Amino acid sequence: MFTVTFWKSAVERALKTAAQTLLLAAGAGAGFNLFSFDWKSAAGAVLGGAVLSLLTSIGSAPFGPAGSPSLIPDSTTPNPASAIGSDQASRV
Repeated sequence: MFTVTFWKSAVERALKTAAQTLLLAAGAGAGFNLFSFDWKSAAGAVLGGAVLSLLTSIGSAPFGPAGSPSLIPDSTTPNPASAIGSDQASRV
């Protein structure tokens, strides 16, 4: 939890949550009007969502992979050469 990678991932998640919350708040009404939109309430919801996302990442740290804010292991894309074997990769 005390790594740069952890915090970069946690902040990325928080920013995504904030953007999703803003889109939800803007689209929740009958129509979006820039001048009558309640920006103060939306900002509160966006900030609240971002804080909750960060707290979730911190709370997940002891349970998931080391150095990750996730509860599940990160999936990696296998190297195609290693997937078919090094002897066959030279023939491809």
